[in-house]
Amino acid sequence: MIGSNDIEEAKLFHQGKVRDVFYYGKDFLIVATDRISAFDYVLGSVIPDKGRILHKLSMFWFDYVQNIIPNHIITGDFKNFPEELKKYDFLRDRAMIVKKAKRIDIECIVRGYLAGSGWKEYQKSQTVCGIKLPAGLKESSKLPEPIFTPSSKEEGGKHDENISFEETAKRIGDDLAAQLSEVSITLYKKVSEFCLSRGIILADTKLEFGIYEDKLILIDEIFTPDSSRFWEKEKYQEGVSQDSLDKQYVRDYLEKIKWNKQPPVPSLPEDVIINTRAKYIEAYEKITGREF
Repeated sequence: MIGSNDIEEAKLFHQGKVRDVFYYGKDFLIVATDRISAFDYVLGSVIPDKGRILHKLSMFWFDYVQNIIPNHIITGDFKNFPEELKKYDFLRDRAMIVKKAKRIDIECIVRGYLAGSGWKEYQKSQTVCGIKLPAGLKESSKLPEPIFTPSSKEEGGKHDENISFEETAKRIGDDLAAQLSEVSITLYKKVSEFCLSRGIILADTKLEFGIYEDKLILIDEIFTPDSSRFWEKEKYQEGVSQDSLDKQYVRDYLEKIKWNKQPPVPSLPEDVIINTRAKYIEAYEKITGREF
């Protein structure tokens, strides 16, 4: 959707699964595209408006949690962009100018409920990422306390892998690992409480952090339907998989067609695209109380 040739004043630094990151002076310009990924692959379809939803929801949350930890945002408001960028109207509501932090290559996952790969592991060993959990939990059970279950952040087509806290500490140091765990759980608790007040259960989420001027800061996107599981409180039922307002709907479709999670990567049918867009918009509107 957006390539390095589209913005004369910025040079492409990194193309992620969903975001394009550009060098912009001493800062980064991050653009949320409408690409969608699942099982570590970018799919052959886009979800219209998805990048705008992710951007607007992330900006909402960055503002909400700024008293817990600083973040990388310089501005995400198009009207505050430098004049030279305002000619690129496609940046409106999908781009942010951010501090150039050094990314920590750990995905910080916090789980408050038993779902996805966590549920699969629990059925085999009564653990999630090696953390022992009580017996008798069911699919979608609420955990006694949220748990920190990091994963590796891989590039070049490699799959991210769940790793233990000990392995995380080995890679980045004991102090930083402990700091990531503590702040991730604090963020999860604050946001999940807010979501509950809006009729949404935040089942789990993925966060990313960086180092800027020797301080830990929050980067990337936060608490979006791409990085979190959102369940509707009134429909929640322990013991079954939930109808969620997030990317799980796409993963479920790919499981249903028995894609082997290897190239060639499938495209999505029109009804799945339309329904995914609707779920993302519903999540945004219920959480923020704003019309998309």
